[in-house]
Amino acid sequence: MKSLFSFITLLCLGAMLHAQAPQKLSYQAVIRNSSDELIKNQQVGMRISLLQGSESGSSVYAETISPTTNNFGLVSIEIGEANPTDFNNIDWSVGSYFIKTETDPNGGTNYTITVTSQLLSVPYALYAETADSVQLTTEQVAELKGDTGADGASAYQLAVNGGFTGTEAEWLTSLKGDKGDQGDTGAAGGFTNRLGDTKDGGIIFYLYIGTDGLEHGLIVHPNEGTGFWSSDTNTTTGADRAEDGAYNTARMASTTSTAKTYVDGLGTGWYIPSIDELSLLWQARFHVNKAIRSGTGTLLSTTETASSYWSSTELVSADALVFIFFTGNANYLNKHNTRRVRAVRAF
Repeated sequence: MKSLFSFITLLCLGAMLHAQAPQKLSYQAVIRNSSDELIKNQQVGMRISLLQGSESGSSVYAETISPTTNNFGLVSIEIGEANPTDFNNIDWSVGSYFIKTETDPNGGTNYTITVTSQLLSVPYALYAETADSVQLTTEQVAELKGDTGADGASAYQLAVNGGFTGTEAEWLTSLKGDKGDQGDTGAAGGFTNRLGDTKDGGIIFYLYIGTDGLEHGLIVHPNEGTGFWSSDTNTTTGADRAEDGAYNTARMASTTSTAKTYVDGLGTGWYIPSIDELSLLWQARFHVNKAIRSGTGTLLSTTETASSYWSSTELVSADALVFIFFTGNANYLNKHNTRRVRAVRAF
């Protein structure tokens, strides 16, 4: 929600349960001011509450913290770390739970921003830990056991009861049907291609067998370019799929994206990879760079200062996701920044 002076945008990058003591939930948020600018490297005041039952339910846990944002306006907190005893006493099996976040962007306790969101899944490891403590006595287990039932009739006896007049051997013979037609020849097992092979103007970096039983995969272009995601940082394009770069690229506008213009110039079938497809490419960089060294092309960059590649996955109107090959991590960046672009295609 907005205040008169500032507002906060919550980005749930992940809620992860730590199974070892002390138990806690990881939570991250991106903080912006009223001009939609990130609040960077600044201490903010926050009060976190866990509410039971509804957005206005009773608080079963609360903590007050003063985290500091990083260069990207991101704060990372561990819910439960401040008051581990109270957090461990939460009964996750009782109803639904909501996270209420109150924030003072100026670092104090004048909380002008309140955001409440439901935990869409119960922290199952915590719930299971409670369930593990349930035990039954020997007497209670015995009460659950019923009397032994009578033996049921055999399948042959049921057939006789239904009117069959032959012997058991004749009944078994009657169950055998006619021989069916021979089926089609199945597909050969294994893969005909390998990672690092050249195909369709690029290098194979991912292989899988599709639901059609055929071999499919992803190919990366041997060369790369640079460009910005979009000069329009006020419009959401709908290119929000983490796994489908072709879908995303089709929704990017060539008139506002030099990254898309570069990829379109490579020919039909090439597109900007999604964030998940870039992750697969990073995992296969050994095969790709080895193939490029043996042939021609530009090595995938893994240097600290120049290894960010644009994905086609949009985050918000102003930001899209990049994959950093130096660290193997995803991050977000304002769309108007120029970064490396590496096209891929599917087969």
